[in-house]
Amino acid sequence: MDQYFVDLHIHIGRTFSGKPVKITAAKSLTLTNILQTARFPKGLDIVGVIDCHSPEVIVEMKQLCEEGRLMEMEEGGFRFENEVTLLPGTEMEVLDESCSGPIHLLAFFPGFEQLEDFSSWLSKRVTNSQLSTQRVYEKAVNIQEKVKLLGGLFIPAHVFTPFKSLYGKGVKQSLTEVLNPELIDGIELGLSSNTIMADQIGELHRYTFVTNSDAHSLPKMAREYQLMTLEGPTFSAVKKALTGVDGNKIDENYGLNPFLGKYYRTACTRCLTLKEGDTCLTCGSEKFTKGVSERISELADEGIQNPLERPPYTHQVPLDFIPGLGAKTMDKLYSHFGTEMNILHRVSEDELKKVVNSELAGLIVKARAGELQLKQGGGGRYGKVAK
Repeated sequence: MDQYFVDLHIHIGRTFSGKPVKITAAKSLTLTNILQTARFPKGLDIVGVIDCHSPEVIVEMKQLCEEGRLMEMEEGGFRFENEVTLLPGTEMEVLDESCSGPIHLLAFFPGFEQLEDFSSWLSKRVTNSQLSTQRVYEKAVNIQEKVKLLGGLFIPAHVFTPFKSLYGKGVKQSLTEVLNPELIDGIELGLSSNTIMADQIGELHRYTFVTNSDAHSLPKMAREYQLMTLEGPTFSAVKKALTGVDGNKIDENYGLNPFLGKYYRTACTRCLTLKEGDTCLTCGSEKFTKGVSERISELADEGIQNPLERPPYTHQVPLDFIPGLGAKTMDKLYSHFGTEMNILHRVSEDELKKVVNSELAGLIVKARAGELQLKQGGGGRYGKVAK
C-alpha cells in the first residue's frame, strides 16, 4: 500500500485540435497538458478529468495510447508515462421533473469500453456531446443506473454551491427527492464547505467526502485534493477507497478554508457586498445569492453528532493565494523542491528559508497548516488572505 495525491475534478478547455470543450475554461487545458501539469509542477498522482466523454478527447486518449505515452490498466484507469493515473469521467447537468433547479453530477469509468458506451448513450440525450457539462435530457436516477451498469463511479458535484448543485438548487431538503441514495459513491463538498459543515446533515454520514479543485485552468489544479492510501494507482483502488475496502482509504482531505470560497456567505447579487440586512448596505439591492453556510444551516439536523471515522480535513491555503508569492518565486521554489506537493507537504521551514525570505517561508508553513488570517468570501468573490 502507498499514498497518493488525488484531484478528481479537472476540466478540459480545448481538444488537441483547438475545439472548445468547457467554454469557460482556459485554452491551455488540453488533456495532454493536464497530465503533464499533474506530474510537474503539481505533483499529483491521480487525476479525474471530467470531460473525457467528448469524442475528440477520446481520440486524443487513443493517440496517446498509440504513442506509448498512455496505457490502459487491467485494474482500471490509464497510466500516463508511468507517473500519473487518469480516471476518465464526465460532468453533466440535470434538471428533470423531480429537481427544484439544475444539478451537476460526476461519473467516472474504468476503461475505453465503458467510456465509449457512456459517451454514445449520452450523445442521444444532449444537444452537443462535444461540450462539457451539458444539460442531459434524462432522469437523474436513470443516469445513476446507467453509470453503475457500466461499473462506473457516481458522485454529485460541489453539492452546496448556490448555482447548479444538489443542495444549492436541486432539492428542497433531501437528496432522495432527486437521486437513489444507494447508487452514490461519494459526495464532492465544493470550495465553500468542509467536513464539519457537511456533517450537520445526517443523510450524508453514510458517504465518503471528496475534495477536488474543479479546475478551469492549469494553475488551479490541486486547489483542493485528497491523500489516499491505495493498493495501487488504479480505478479499482480508488473505488475501494470510497468505501474503505481492503485497506484502501482517504487519509486526509485538503481544501480551502470555507472563508476563502466564493459562496461561503450570502452576498448581494449585484455588487457582492456581504449581507447584513434585507437591503444591501452598498447599492440598496434586495437581491442576494444565498451562501453555503446559510444553506447548510437551513438543512442541518438538530442535535446530530458528527461521525467519528472521518479523515482529517486540513484547511490548506493554495500557494497562489499567498501575498508576495509571484511567478518568479514559484519557479525558484520548483527548481529547488520539484513540485507543489513537495513544497506543501515535505519541505521543512528551514529548507524553505534557504530559497525565500523568512517571512514568505513562514507564510507557506502557515498556509499548509491553515493558520493564515482570512477575509470571508461570498456572492461569487473569493475570500483573501489578510495581510
